[in-house]
Amino acid sequence: MESNKEIKNISWQGANCLSCKYFVPNDPLNADILERGKCAHPSLVKFNLVVSGRDWCNLYQEISEKRIDKLVNEAHKKDDEQQKNLIEESKKPNAFD
Repeated sequence: MESNKEIKNISWQGANCLSCKYFVPNDPLNADILERGKCAHPSLVKFNLVVSGRDWCNLYQEISEKRIDKLVNEAHKKDDEQQKNLIEESKKPNAFD
């Protein structure tokens, strides 16, 4: 069991990757602080970093509502396309054997 002293040392940042404009989550529709994704910051993208929504760095820049809407709309389109493909696949005989 953790002592009270250890619990008092926990700190949280408000400016984490989940709310950064350079965070590209694997699942934009269900992203939370535990979601993993890529960092697309121009000076970091070459490192192919996989980060979680709770990570943070000093290159953080807050994501705009416009960018959030774009990511969500693109994710919905992709999800709709996958759903259509699944429906078509399910109509084939022995599709899931």
